[in-house]
Amino acid sequence: MNFIEHIAEQRIRDALARGEFDRLPGLGKPLQLDDDSAVPPELRVAYRILKNAGVVPPEVELRRDIATAEGLLMAATTADERAEAGRKLDYLLTRLAVSRGGSRNVALENAYREQLAQKLNRKESR
Repeated sequence: MNFIEHIAEQRIRDALARGEFDRLPGLGKPLQLDDDSAVPPELRVAYRILKNAGVVPPEVELRRDIATAEGLLMAATTADERAEAGRKLDYLLTRLAVSRGGSRNVALENAYREQLAQKLNRKESR
């Protein structure tokens, strides 16, 4: 648990001890997680079918692929593996940028790459 999570957990425990959560609206009632009131009525059935089938929007799937590629890059043990994972990550990031109708932000990507390189260097130094 990182420092921020630790502080958040401590504040939640303190608020519980003070009883700040005792009178919240909906206390003891199940959460309404499937609230589709923002979806137009004519699309609700179709969205529900897609959701139940496990279909996600293309950007969500692409973000999952990016997370997987990042994991492969972090797990790579050889220069060839890192290069292959890096190429795959570049490709996926380009697809994400194109799907948003824009171009890639080189400055942001360089900062991102620097962070990845630092993580890889820490991993290799162990």
